[in-house]
Amino acid sequence: MTRILHLGVGNFFRAHQADYTQSSPGWRVTGVSFRSPAIRDGLAAQGYGYALVIKDAGGTRLRQIDVIDRMIVAAEDPQALHTAITDPKVAVITLTVTEKAYHLGPEGRLDLNADAVRDDLAGGAPTPVGALARGLAARTAPVTVLSCDNLADNGPKLRAAVMDFAAAAGLSITAPVTFPASMVDRITPATTDAIRAEASDPMAVPTEAFTEWVVEDNFAAARPDWPGVQWVDDVAPHEMRKLRMLNGAHSYLAYAGTLRGHEFVHQAVADPVLRAGAYALMQEAAETLPETVRAQAAPYADALLERFDNPNLHHRLRQIAMDGSQKMPIRVVATLRDRTGTPSPALTQAINAWCDFVRVETGAGRTLDDPMAGALDDACRGANPASALRQIIGAP
Repeated sequence: MTRILHLGVGNFFRAHQADYTQSSPGWRVTGVSFRSPAIRDGLAAQGYGYALVIKDAGGTRLRQIDVIDRMIVAAEDPQALHTAITDPKVAVITLTVTEKAYHLGPEGRLDLNADAVRDDLAGGAPTPVGALARGLAARTAPVTVLSCDNLADNGPKLRAAVMDFAAAAGLSITAPVTFPASMVDRITPATTDAIRAEASDPMAVPTEAFTEWVVEDNFAAARPDWPGVQWVDDVAPHEMRKLRMLNGAHSYLAYAGTLRGHEFVHQAVADPVLRAGAYALMQEAAETLPETVRAQAAPYADALLERFDNPNLHHRLRQIAMDGSQKMPIRVVATLRDRTGTPSPALTQAINAWCDFVRVETGAGRTLDDPMAGALDDACRGANPASALRQIIGAP
């Protein structure tokens, strides 16, 4: 049985990549959590299977997922993670660890001064990048390392980060390894007690019916027969379409919607002011897309609004609002920079909404769920908070 090792077994992986692998015969998954044993313990108690709760405007259906058969908690047993990365039966290593877990600096390279990276280099708790560097350096069999996170150019950036860590740690990676890029898309909210009750499963995961996966066809070893995947030579245009239109609009709705008193995406997008703002942002983003995907932009925008309207998928705005300092540069600021010299009121409005959200949260004494929470709080206490906040995310 050929094996996938997945780093970051959260809801998104269980709704997306695990679902695809469920329909790919001959493959099993070893999951990895880096800190908390909660997901491991919950899944282990029921044989690692769980219900995927698929919701659209027409109703709900359940799909049983049982492709995971083992989990490792790196904080408990870092050697087990190292051994799994070196295992020749592992042909693919996939990641959904969120943007902040890559510890990238402004130039997209590994930030060797990040506290977690420095601790890892000193022999402390492993980071995803550090664990990969050490494991790959001890590996001899070919392997593909596939980032499934919302980072532009995620494959090359992950490769650069791993090589930066290896160089800093004095490691040499000689096994055949590729780092293809990918674009993933499936709206996946956090699980609620209502979802658990509906599925009669404490580990159930809610998601929408829509799913998309575009993968660079650059595998060093065996490639799963994932049904419905678009295998391409260049992921970048698809990645840009999704990051700038879906994720950009999501972030705008999260901040502006929360400020207007909404709790869920479907409520925010039903607000005529916010719906117009989200659609305008998508139109501005569409004008920056490569010609190869620009013709898709108009129907894609309409489809996104329909997906956001889904009344059965209760996607909390505050879940999307997390880690804004990491997401805004990728989802909104990059688009605005590509439009330098062109009026961009919707994108500017999105940045203003984030700044206002940060100021309101810190002003109310609430701790931001953001890796730069301290710096954001300091910025809000300064003489010109708006300017300081924009500087943190690199907004013009």
